[in-house]
Amino acid sequence: MGVLPVPAEVRAILLDIEGTITPIAFVKETLFPYIKDNVKEYLRAHWEEEECQRDVGLLRKQAQEDLSLDGAVPIPLESGSGEEELEQVIQAVVDNVHWQMSLDRKTTALKQLQGHMWRAAYATGHIKGEIFEDVVPAIRKWREAGMKVYIYSSGSIEAQKLLFGYSTEGDILELFDGHFDTKIGPKVESESYRRIAASIGCTTTNILFLTDVPREANAAEEADTHVAVVIRPGNAGLTDDEKSYYSLISSFTELFLPSST
Repeated sequence: MGVLPVPAEVRAILLDIEGTITPIAFVKETLFPYIKDNVKEYLRAHWEEEECQRDVGLLRKQAQEDLSLDGAVPIPLESGSGEEELEQVIQAVVDNVHWQMSLDRKTTALKQLQGHMWRAAYATGHIKGEIFEDVVPAIRKWREAGMKVYIYSSGSIEAQKLLFGYSTEGDILELFDGHFDTKIGPKVESESYRRIAASIGCTTTNILFLTDVPREANAAEEADTHVAVVIRPGNAGLTDDEKSYYSLISSFTELFLPSST
């Protein structure tokens, strides 16, 4: 893949996380299994807390909306009739979370509970955000060259900040000038990239977006954003057409910034 020159008009680098900054395996083998394995224990420990009750309320509301879906798990209200009933309600929440996760759903209710569970896990050292070793040195060089660096991920901004605040490289939040999640729009829609450009005060042609997902790359390109597709161990393979069409890198060190010479 060699060296990829960054166009001179680029002023900001926009980074995907999963498969670009962190191994896909970290999300699939560490973050999500942690939720599945610990959700019951977490709910029991935090049930009386206001934040937990808000999370459960959101999940209950989502469950109501999902009743027509195959396999949906309703979450009953508590009547306050004792420990046995409480255990049944907690089990219903657990079953609902497991069901949603089995379908890889991204509901706000599910993401909120996951975010709060991960926050506790990071803070206690049970989880550290895994970062590819080329990432931090490369971003430091980009910033020294005057480049702005932003994150755009389907994970919530809170989850992003936890990953970078408690990473295998320490707290690296200072390396990023801002964070975007799907509240600004889906990553597979070109309008999202126009909104990001407007938000950071530049044109889409001033941005280079690094992602491992061709559909995201295509959407960014449609908005006239510069794009490179990142090849990492464990990422989904590319078709021959995708390999020949997109600029490809396997390490952030392969980006060559004209302004850094």
